[in-house]
This record gives sequence, C-alpha cells and structure tokens, in this order.
Amino acid sequence: MEDEIFEQRTDLSKLKNAVEQIKATLAKIIVGQQDSIDLLIAGILADGHILIEGVPGVAKTLTAKLIAKSIDAKYSRIQFTPDLMPSDILGTSVFNPKTTDFEFKHGPIFGNIILIDEINRAPAKTQSALFEVMEERQLTIDGQTYKMDEPFTVLATQNPVEHEGTYRLPEAQLDRFIFKVEVKYPSLDEEIAIITRQHGQKTTDQLNEIQPVLSAADIISLRQIVAGLHVEDKILVYVAKIIHESRNNKSLFLGGSPRASLAIVNAAKALAAIKGRDFVTPDDIIQATVPVLRHRIMLTPDKEMEGTTPDDVVAQIIQKIEVPR
Repeated sequence: MEDEIFEQRTDLSKLKNAVEQIKATLAKIIVGQQDSIDLLIAGILADGHILIEGVPGVAKTLTAKLIAKSIDAKYSRIQFTPDLMPSDILGTSVFNPKTTDFEFKHGPIFGNIILIDEINRAPAKTQSALFEVMEERQLTIDGQTYKMDEPFTVLATQNPVEHEGTYRLPEAQLDRFIFKVEVKYPSLDEEIAIITRQHGQKTTDQLNEIQPVLSAADIISLRQIVAGLHVEDKILVYVAKIIHESRNNKSLFLGGSPRASLAIVNAAKALAAIKGRDFVTPDDIIQATVPVLRHRIMLTPDKEMEGTTPDDVVAQIIQKIEVPR
C-alpha cells in the first residue's frame, strides 16, 4: 500500500533510471568513488556548482569529464593558469571590417557543463569574472547583458597540497559552490582493480565509448521534479538549527550563511530523489551538511593549529543538534 501511495505522489522512475545509467557508465572507467559520484549527480540535479578537491592522480578531472559526457549538452573545459585573463573566459569584442562594427565573440564559459581545471591557479582578477555568471547565470560586458543557456553548471577542480603558484579562492566565491567534494585515495582493493583494469584495457580512448544518457532538456525537467520534493517543517527547523549552531560555535571564526541553509535543503532533496524517495529525511540532511559546509566555514586559528578539520567541527555540530523524529 505504501508503494502505491509513494508512486502516486511523484514519479521518480525516469530520474532513478537516468542516475543508474550514469553510474553504470562511470563504473566502466572509474573504480570506487561512489560517494563522490552521488554528490556530483546530486549537485547537478540541485542546480548547483561543484568544487572537486583531491591530490593529483585521483581522477578528479576524468570523473567530471565523464559526468559531462553522460549529458548531451554543450561542454567546455577551461584550464586555469596564472596568466589567464577574464576575457579568455568570458569572451571579447572583436572589430569586424565587413560591418565596421565590434562583435562580441563568446568565450568558453558559454556552455551548459563547464569544467574548470585547477581553478585556484588563476589570480583574483580572473576569479572575479566568475562571480556574476555563477550566481546570476548571466554576464554583463560593455554594458550588454548575456543570459546563459540552461542548464548551466560549473564543475571546478583544485589541488589541496601544491600551493606554489596558486591563489586561495575568496569566501564569496566558495559560497557559490553547493558542494566541496573531496576525492580520497582509493583503498588497496580499489587500487588493485584500477591497475588490473588498466592493464587489460584494449583501447586507450575510453571517453569516446561513453554515450549520453540525458539531454539538456531532461536535466531541466529533472531539476523541477527535485525542487518539488516534500520537506516537512521539522526538517527545515533542523537545518536552521545546524546553521545557527555553526555561527555560534567556539571552534569557528565564520559560520554558514543563509545560502548554506538553502543549499543543504536543495542538496538533501536531490540525494533523496537519487535514493528513489520523494520526501527528505534527517539522514539526507546529515549526508548533505558536511559537503555543503566544509568550504563555507572557517576554523579559529587555535583549532587550525590543533589539526582540527572543518569536517570534524560539522560532525560535532550535527551530534549536538537533536534529530527530529
């Protein structure tokens, strides 16, 4: 009886099938990383931008590329470097001798899925070029406003260990990413599987074997389904208490903003939908809270000296707040 009621409220079969297909496609090339892949898919379904952090060689860029290739939409890849200028990303006005007028040439940011590799390599001037486009889905150049086509999602990677020649992302820019996904080293069994699979690979061009699962229109419709999922008032109060505690926690210099509250709710809806549910549970909130908050909060200097991580503090905050029943 419950299944019948569940089925009548919101039909998630298309979304569930699409997610399973994307995961199956990625599993052909990527070993493990199930949590990271779930968050990447959830971030896209929640209409958010995603920051992916990990040491070199853990397939950050490859995973983002595969996600992009599984969606039949305009894909751009931008490699950030210290000499990159804002016009290299946004585009520039070029004089056309035939019309004796200037024409705007669109930069690589004009697309649906944008992969920015090593985002912390570019200086502040170039970073600031992303502010308007990431938040408002539009660009203003020479007094002219250009709307971005929907869907519009930025997947950005960064390396947490090599700081020479990098520029720390400002808090205002970090706040525009729904998630910071941390890609860890594989386990021993996963490492063996990676080596074995690569050794037995007959072709080196695996990316071309990936076929799109969803269209741009599919993503837009799935986002509407996710946005309409049911969230009880007590769950919303639970989120507000978590964020409020982050602002009053003695271990933190900077807590979560209202944008963080909204991000947790939107992300939890997407995670619930991936699991085949049309309602959000406290477990979905807990799963979403760490990747939503880890890049938005700042530790006090003494906690940083002690080696405490943002994840540790978020876990303590979650333990402190009573879970709604």
